[in-house]
Amino acid sequence: MGHRIFTTAVADVYPHYVAKVERKGRSEAELREVITWLTGYDDAALTRHLEAATTFEDFFAQAAVSPDAELITGSVCGVKVQEVEDPLMKRIRQLDKVVDELAKGKAVEKVVRTPRG
Repeated sequence: MGHRIFTTAVADVYPHYVAKVERKGRSEAELREVITWLTGYDDAALTRHLEAATTFEDFFAQAAVSPDAELITGSVCGVKVQEVEDPLMKRIRQLDKVVDELAKGKAVEKVVRTPRG
């Protein structure tokens, strides 16, 4: 039996992400940039998933998650992201972590963890 969040629609949580970053002076466009980096979806695909009420399970099953997502470390709600064993829960926690970092004022370029080449 999976966690309830697995069958929750991303669209149900997305407004909370938007509110969180906007409260801290960040924009929805920055939020979408961070989400598209993590998931590999372009803006249009992200919009389609939100409109279709795709569950987190299906959202991440269809995503081309950035290989650099493994660089996301730290705690979300007292849970160390890098120590989460369930692959889907780890992806959800990674998403939560990058939203938190954006809301805390971290530059988008740092949140997306693009390695210097």
